[in-house]
Amino acid sequence: MIKLDDALAGVKNLGLDTAPVIYFVEKHPRYDALVTEIFRRIDAETAKRAATLRAKYNLRTPDALQVATALEFDCQAFLTNDIALKRVTELRVLILDELEL
Repeated sequence: MIKLDDALAGVKNLGLDTAPVIYFVEKHPRYDALVTEIFRRIDAETAKRAATLRAKYNLRTPDALQVATALEFDCQAFLTNDIALKRVTELRVLILDELEL
């Protein structure tokens, strides 16, 4: 096992898979304390925004995380083919099936 302090030594930006965010949002009994501490130490705004979007629009956690990331990086639009995401109003949602050349 690696101590968290050692694992994060020198890390300025940390890429996240969906699983740790899901554990954080859903307060997973095994991982909640660990991911909460990791998010406390890094910029956790995306995870917080994902949790807010998930609750506000009843989104699946991966969808909420993707939309939150787009918002954090100031995207003006989000490209998808999931029509259910059109209920998100914080950015323009572009549906592939609704586009043509």
